[in-house]
Amino acid sequence: MLLSSTPRGARLARLLAVDTLRSWGLPHERASHVVAELATNAATHGRLPGRSFRLTLYVVGTTLRIEVTDTRGDRMPAPQAPDATAESGRGLLLVEALADRWGVAEGRFPRKTVWAELSFTPPEPAPSRSGAVDD
Repeated sequence: MLLSSTPRGARLARLLAVDTLRSWGLPHERASHVVAELATNAATHGRLPGRSFRLTLYVVGTTLRIEVTDTRGDRMPAPQAPDATAESGRGLLLVEALADRWGVAEGRFPRKTVWAELSFTPPEPAPSRSGAVDD
């Protein structure tokens, strides 16, 4: 999904991710927070006027991979200990706490991708009614 590098685009990224994960039958609680933080960072720190950011979600086995790509490859993210009174600056700390793994991949300049992986338990298959005998 290609989204505008604005607060509205970041909110839309979270909503679209939740909708997609629900349609796939996957848990979305942790993922929605991770998407919100990565998208907000892309819209805030990875923003270049007129450039969008990309949200990619995919599943391999029992791992959800979230990727957010922006056009500020010159600004690499790193978790920092915020001042106790600061109202922001905890996003990557939250990602670090919620994700099983996360990192940054440099792309073809000027891009970078911040990614996070979340393991999940596969949903139980629905019980089959074929051949069932009712009492």
